Amino acid sequence: MEQLVLAVTRAFFRDATAEIEQAVQAEPDARQRIRVYLTGVGTAMRRHSNAFYDDMVGYEPTAQIYRKNSAAAAHRVHELIEEGVQTGVFRALNGHFAAHVVAVTIDPVQSGVHLERTGLTAGDAFSELGDLLLDGLSSGQGASAPPSTAGRSHRGQVSTPR
Repeated sequence: MEQLVLAVTRAFFRDATAEIEQAVQAEPDARQRIRVYLTGVGTAMRRHSNAFYDDMVGYEPTAQIYRKNSAAAAHRVHELIEEGVQTGVFRALNGHFAAHVVAVTIDPVQSGVHLERTGLTAGDAFSELGDLLLDGLSSGQGASAPPSTAGRSHRGQVSTPR
């Protein structure tokens, strides 16, 4: 029985990865490729019930498979960020840092901490991560304050003028 559970879990991630990569390759916009990737992860994770997800992360052999795939997802996002930097779609930034932020966010989704604290499903959390990574906290309404009007405190924190 254990081998069947592991085979089903591996097949899920293998099939989901192939489906997501097909969608990513079909997207010509490097910026949107990240959104397509993380939304695809979210869509794939939504195929499971909460009970399945809890069982997957609660059973060490399947949790290992999930951790391995979560690490691969963070690595893939790093590749997509670097691709965007190289093509000039993203500003020059440290892609390793951005990918690390994604990885640090994926870990508590995987463990359930983010899910418990936010009420999101794993699928919703991955989709939200893509939106946050690409859109930040902007509502899309109006322009944000130009960088020249913001100052930095002595601790390097951004403060806005009053």
